[in-house]
Amino acid sequence: METAVKLSHTSALILQTIRSGYMYGFDIMEATGLPSGTIYPALRRLEKARLIRSDWDSAAAAESQGPPRKYFRVTPEGRIALAAAGKRFPPVAQLKG
Repeated sequence: METAVKLSHTSALILQTIRSGYMYGFDIMEATGLPSGTIYPALRRLEKARLIRSDWDSAAAAESQGPPRKYFRVTPEGRIALAAAGKRFPPVAQLKG
């Protein structure tokens, strides 16, 4: 049986926010109220732990909406970690969108 990664409250909040449909950095910042100095390092850690994956938007989309955006999505491993974190942090689990 695989053990889920133990998330901090902040990481669980960011992961749940992504799962709820807020998929790029600034959008996650606005949804959580956390500063960029918290969000972006956490996103890098979550990606390194393989709890999220990212992809840059296409060049055509970038031209129409401004600078390119990096979009994040929760991986299957991230969903497992998030389920475990929901038991530790019930308010995060209630944020399901």
